[in-house]
Amino acid sequence: MFFLAVPFAQAQSATGIEYPYVTAEPQKTGWPLTAEERAYVVDKPEHDRRPGRESNKHLPKLWPLVPSAGYFGGDAWLKLHEAHVKTAQANQGPLDVLLVGDSITIQWGDSWKKHFPDLKAVNIGIGGDKTQNVLWRLDHGGVEGLQPKAIVLMIGNNNMFFTPETGIEAAALGIEICVKNLRQKFPNAKIIVAKILPAHAPGNNFYEDIKKTNIALDPLKLERDPKLRVLDLWSDFTNADGTIKKELFTPDNIHLSPAGYAVYAEKLKPLLKGVSVEN
Repeated sequence: MFFLAVPFAQAQSATGIEYPYVTAEPQKTGWPLTAEERAYVVDKPEHDRRPGRESNKHLPKLWPLVPSAGYFGGDAWLKLHEAHVKTAQANQGPLDVLLVGDSITIQWGDSWKKHFPDLKAVNIGIGGDKTQNVLWRLDHGGVEGLQPKAIVLMIGNNNMFFTPETGIEAAALGIEICVKNLRQKFPNAKIIVAKILPAHAPGNNFYEDIKKTNIALDPLKLERDPKLRVLDLWSDFTNADGTIKKELFTPDNIHLSPAGYAVYAEKLKPLLKGVSVEN
């Protein structure tokens, strides 16, 4: 376990979530964004906004744990977030399921409608997102006003690009703090944390780091929360020799095929039983 850079009391956000570092970001929470905050996230690439960057410190173990807006160049990422904010504003009040994550989440698409036709869901996945990007979105209007009965979180895949610097433990802790953020915002919701799906092949660094990160989640004992369940899909998406089941993935060996979403859905169904707002 690494030591935190500043006392928790100094790092607590307006949302009540304790982050281990206070960045130079001008608007830590809330929506709409001020002109100063918009310029900060649009004009600065994400690597220039990482914890410690403002004082020329290299603190990679904190990157997954501290909110940071994503960046695709210009305002492209922010426009995706803004679209999700509008979706949240259009769906105020009770709903069945809130889907939170990256491209694997946003690509549920028609598969969600096929497998869960009776559940009202809001999907706020953004391709390429890491734990820190999800934290930023949760704190900047991404879920404001929603009242989900259940939340499905799958995040961490894209953090694997940075594990050579951050280490495995930081990636797992990033998932944990996303859970804490969601629990603070939705104290009565059931939370399902789906472990990161396998990608590529055994021996590939990305594959091995996903596996290690999933293992590192276990000592965090997320299921101490009686309303939380951890969903481990690894064995459902891999063969006996550890290779991925190709038919469940698209050709990039990362994203899911319709067959892959069908397997994911079957594992979710028992956990989502009875969450309809009509019940």
